[in-house]
Amino acid sequence: MENTSVVKSIRLTAFNGMEELKYLYFLVFFFLYITILAMNFVIIVVISVDRALHEPMFLFLCNLSFNGLYGSTALLPPLLGTLMSKTHEVSLSCCQAQIYCLHTYAITEFTILAVMGYDRYVAICHPLQYHSIMSVSKVCKYIALSWLYPLIAFGVFFSLTLRLIFCEQVIDKVYCINYSLVKLSCEDTSIVNIVGLLSVVVYTVPQIIMIIYSYTQILKVCLHSSKESRMKALRTCSPHFTAVLNYSVGCFFEICQNRFNMDHVPYETRTFMSLYFLIFPPLLNPAIYGISIKAIQRGIFTLFFCKIQKMPMSQQVQ
Repeated sequence: MENTSVVKSIRLTAFNGMEELKYLYFLVFFFLYITILAMNFVIIVVISVDRALHEPMFLFLCNLSFNGLYGSTALLPPLLGTLMSKTHEVSLSCCQAQIYCLHTYAITEFTILAVMGYDRYVAICHPLQYHSIMSVSKVCKYIALSWLYPLIAFGVFFSLTLRLIFCEQVIDKVYCINYSLVKLSCEDTSIVNIVGLLSVVVYTVPQIIMIIYSYTQILKVCLHSSKESRMKALRTCSPHFTAVLNYSVGCFFEICQNRFNMDHVPYETRTFMSLYFLIFPPLLNPAIYGISIKAIQRGIFTLFFCKIQKMPMSQQVQ
């Protein structure tokens, strides 16, 4: 194939439906981005400066917020720029960079949530051994694994996509994803598709097993505990379970978008479904944990008002 047929840019046609109200959409997405930055930055700063929050659960939450900043920054600034452009095109290299960032964000998010589920299992099922099981060295290893595993695992698979030659340039979304980009190739992509399906298993099954195992063990303990213990376990797990549910709903929407014909669904609904798992987890996670955990609330008030006395550790959620 001659180089003249090789695509150098990608056109994101989902922006065509935003033309009439593009300034309104710009303000909405800009406000969402500023809100995500502010809320997650507050969580990171509060956990960093308050020594009482240097516990495994809060350290994992800090990394969850940092990942939210990473994912939303990979999505929203390019989205805002493309929205205001006349052609709604991005260079192929920028498209590929966004794919890598968004996919590693998604895998990292799920991995951190899985590790947080395991942390809740240890706190509820093995409270006396909690600090020995979740030692500083082990927590550091879990955090490193949560980041390195997605970055390396997806990088290996994505190297197959980078070798493809593309003859088409239309992606019907407001951002680039690997599945849509591979479909634009004029080469045989059967191997990439097979490896891609296997990769999905590698990226998700270990996390799913860890979350299911953790909550199964927590449920067993709760069934044989007092009402007071069950309520305490519920308060302990509810923020994490809500975060997992929120992220899972977004992933379900994205799977429906990619694997099924959604032409009968209104344009606005399809756009909302495609953006859910990239915007709402980093938007809602700080609020979920900030509202549910008194230690976070105390840290926020202490940071900004410096007049709130420290609460006893016994009132913090383990």
